Amino acid sequence: MFHGLFQNITNKDKASAVEELITHSTPNNDFFLMVVLSVLMATFGLLTNSSAVIVGSMLIAPILYPILSLAMGIIMSDLLLIKRALNTLAKAIILIIGAAAVVTVIFSPEVSGYTPEILSRTTPSLLFGAIGVVAGLAASFALVKPKLSATLPGVAISVALIPPLSVIGIGIANFDTQIIMGALLIFTINAIGVIFTGMIVFSLMNFYAKRELAEQVVKKEEKALEHEEHKKEEK
Repeated sequence: MFHGLFQNITNKDKASAVEELITHSTPNNDFFLMVVLSVLMATFGLLTNSSAVIVGSMLIAPILYPILSLAMGIIMSDLLLIKRALNTLAKAIILIIGAAAVVTVIFSPEVSGYTPEILSRTTPSLLFGAIGVVAGLAASFALVKPKLSATLPGVAISVALIPPLSVIGIGIANFDTQIIMGALLIFTINAIGVIFTGMIVFSLMNFYAKRELAEQVVKKEEKALEHEEHKKEEK
């Protein structure tokens, strides 16, 4: 049964998963717009201690895709895909932390002290590692199974990648090293958990065989990105 779960995957489903993963992790205007919107919601939710708003921010956050793309790139031994995922992830992280810091500075007069939602994301533990592992397993498996792909937003909620990064921005705005380091550790633990289990699942599904397709999709997306930049320059 366990063997069938990972081996009974059609080539069509594998190809679709590769294309979806690379397409959704392309660092274009749409990707960064969703990143900004998600971090704004997350930061407002953290500052107002609203768990509902925080959950909403995680539903629209696209940062899960470049993390899974990195896991796939490692399995495929594809340096181009690895560099692309790292580049997208680095830009997104910088944007998230910066936006959270700016929002905190602007609205700091409205907030008195750290809310429980902020403080809950500053104390690392092994539980966060377990959350990352389970989320990585669910996300990578659901990505390949079309009928399960709708569960990806729920996985994004579970792993909670955006709120810890927002807390780092809040800590920077308040010059609080303890807050910054605690949130950074939580994000790192979650991200490593997702990457580790994503690598295991993609390896068991033999995604290495789709390396050539991945390179083709990356080149296509890069051309589309260049076209987008060219149109921006013309304006």
